[in-house]
Amino acid sequence: MRITGTFLDEITFDIPSNNWGPEEWDADFRAMKAMGIRRVILIRCASSFWMTYPSKVLPRYGIRHRPPLDLIDLFLSLAEKYEMEMFIGTCHGVDKNCGAGWTADDFRREIEFNKEIIAEIQALYGHRKAFTGWYLTHEVRANDPGVVNLFVEQGTFSKKVSGNKPTLISPYFAGVKAAEACGEQDLTVLTVEAHARHWDAVFSEIAGSVDIVAFQDGHVNYDELTAYLEVTRRLADKYGILCWSNVESFDRDMPWRFPPIAWEKFLWKLESAEAAGIKEGITFEFSHFMSPNSQYKSAGNLFNRYCQYFNIPARARDYRFEG
Repeated sequence: MRITGTFLDEITFDIPSNNWGPEEWDADFRAMKAMGIRRVILIRCASSFWMTYPSKVLPRYGIRHRPPLDLIDLFLSLAEKYEMEMFIGTCHGVDKNCGAGWTADDFRREIEFNKEIIAEIQALYGHRKAFTGWYLTHEVRANDPGVVNLFVEQGTFSKKVSGNKPTLISPYFAGVKAAEACGEQDLTVLTVEAHARHWDAVFSEIAGSVDIVAFQDGHVNYDELTAYLEVTRRLADKYGILCWSNVESFDRDMPWRFPPIAWEKFLWKLESAEAAGIKEGITFEFSHFMSPNSQYKSAGNLFNRYCQYFNIPARARDYRFEG
């Protein structure tokens, strides 16, 4: 199993920005292409005060900063240049983890303003060749009240306005690492069996509104990963949902957030997904943690180890931007 897609983490949330402009992004897309990536996923179109495109909808909801560069247009142009697909992400407006203490009003607000955002993005960019699908950006872990309706309403609406473009979600396992990662010390850990019960219920409801699921793989222990991925893949197959793996290329085990992951750990996760019967992987996230142009030198080394392992004739030194 190989990595065929990456998230684009702009606007950045909990990792530092690379502060790239069009030339640096062009170099990064070129490196992605060389590694075998053929799909990019904008993780969110806006967050807090910041937006990725000159929206007329978002300022009505308190997101007022007009971006100096239309990143959606830039990413679509580069995806078209390098013959990639692009999924465009929605917006997470409520300032707390999705489903953790959310009220019915929180869910209703998220659904309604995201429908406006989806309609605006479709009107602005729906004609673009690279615009292939939608990423529903809310990250969830279980069948919490409101979660199913959140995905059903957004997924159904986005498919309706865009001519049935596919929809992607990337939940996370409520594993032993989830409490610390989410800042919820009372988070209930779901065993593989409990996870299966929750997601059997979720998938049965969202099938038809959500086409692809790619669970984040960093919230469980390495020796548990295949079991969680395998039961997820079997359930997704049951309901006609395509199952990928979100193979995180950053390390959750370090005492600071977040360095590029060790190659041995990354390979373990690739092998775990393959053992679970998953055919395709995406990563969070190439530009910071695997790119020859990342601020972290070890990211370029991870690029090299991956390419060497899969006999890809690309090396970081050949894809570094020299501005």
